[in-house]
Amino acid sequence: MQPNSMTIILTIISIILLTLLMAGIVHITRRIRRDRRMRVMDEMEGHDFEYFCADLLEKQGFAEVEVTRGSGDFGVDILAEKDGVTYAVQCKRYNGSVGVDAVLRTYAGRDYYERMVGAVMTNQYFTTPAVAAAEKLHILLWDRGYVDSILEEE
Repeated sequence: MQPNSMTIILTIISIILLTLLMAGIVHITRRIRRDRRMRVMDEMEGHDFEYFCADLLEKQGFAEVEVTRGSGDFGVDILAEKDGVTYAVQCKRYNGSVGVDAVLRTYAGRDYYERMVGAVMTNQYFTTPAVAAAEKLHILLWDRGYVDSILEEE
């Protein structure tokens, strides 16, 4: 090999390695930022979590996102619309699994607010009975994995 060819090969290898390094740094930075937001989310008070969820929904393309008043909201914390579909969303910032009661309250709140879709959004996961009730009542369950996927997109 001629010295000039070796220089070109080394330059190409250096560019590839630098590109991989930069991609790794970007990935790690995004993951650290997302993990930090997940920890902050876990420490929020209930009403702060509702506004956090409302912001996430707006970033997902929901429109007319409105946080309902705190008490007397009939189990619904957020009213929103996306692609002509109206939503009633209950937000649950818990330390443990979310149970059936959240699903039932969302079911009632969806009908009270005359919305097409009901959803429960949480920083945790749902109990098996909650999942079964949600399937029967046609309530969407947006768990920690869903929230995590939204944060990862940012």
